[in-house]
Amino acid sequence: MNIISNWFRRHLSDQQVVILMALLAAGLIIVLFFGHMLVPFFASLVIAYLLEAPVRFLGRVGLPRLAAVILVFALFLTLLFIGFFWLVPILIKQVTQLIQQLPVMISEAQTALMTLPERYPRLISENQLHEIATTLRAEVVRQAQKLLSVSMSSVLGLVTLLVYLVLMPILVFFFLKDKDRILEWVQGFLPQERTLAITVWQEVNGQIGNYIRGKILEILIVWAVTGVTFWLLDINYAMLLGFLVGISVLIPYVGAAVVTLPVALVAYFQWGLNQQFFYVLIAYAVIQLLDGNLLAPLLLSEAVNLHPVAIIAAILVFGGIWGFWGIFFAIPLATLINAIINAWPRESLVN
Repeated sequence: MNIISNWFRRHLSDQQVVILMALLAAGLIIVLFFGHMLVPFFASLVIAYLLEAPVRFLGRVGLPRLAAVILVFALFLTLLFIGFFWLVPILIKQVTQLIQQLPVMISEAQTALMTLPERYPRLISENQLHEIATTLRAEVVRQAQKLLSVSMSSVLGLVTLLVYLVLMPILVFFFLKDKDRILEWVQGFLPQERTLAITVWQEVNGQIGNYIRGKILEILIVWAVTGVTFWLLDINYAMLLGFLVGISVLIPYVGAAVVTLPVALVAYFQWGLNQQFFYVLIAYAVIQLLDGNLLAPLLLSEAVNLHPVAIIAAILVFGGIWGFWGIFFAIPLATLINAIINAWPRESLVN
């Protein structure tokens, strides 16, 4: 007990440690209680981090920052316009087609299941098959009810989306234009003795920026390559499956395994177990190998220096706390914790 009390007394007497703990506590409270309300703010901050690199590049070649911000922001709005009016309708169309095709897929799956007791009587009986069919039907009904509830709130979701589409570009523009002023304003609320907090911030800031830019670029490349590959292989819902594969890179080691299931199911119901089915799986495996062994290390080598166990633990913890954004920021948050551990004052060993 004395060891614990001495530890608290020693560290809480250090003003630097108290300031760092207060900043971390304030950030945690904001995320836990106001995270969902501040989603547009954090999303805009992510985009601003992403666009900061080309703004700096244009500044290094002699363009004034305001002109560089306007040019990069105009390009961002153009890409946003293309994505919203071209890519999004394609994804919605393919999702709708997949939902309409589900009854046929379920019927084919039931037909295939009915043949299992005849082929493998020692592995599965008719009673077990009926139990599986009942469970599947109940799950389909549950998912249909969930889809209906989502469709009932679609009007509110559409209004929210429109608000985000107006609000987020404005936030992104001012984050880029007034970056220095915003940082000076935030620093004005901090005490003068903040060396430890600045040390942690300097270590984390570059890594977060590199991670966000690298991860977004990885998602876009994997999405594009997978979508084009699946389109060339003539698989149904190529753009949608490519999007799922691209998003799966947010969850290292786990996302690729999870997305394998929808890819394999769509290919199976389209062709059965023929050559085309195996071509799709081979192409998918090659894309995952290239991403894991070439693309991700190339894009994220400077941002991720964590053990795989630490990465998986961070995804589970922060994903459980904050959902999608917790998964997206799991590695930067784990990097923050690692930076705090490295910067935390330690006692010198006395021989």
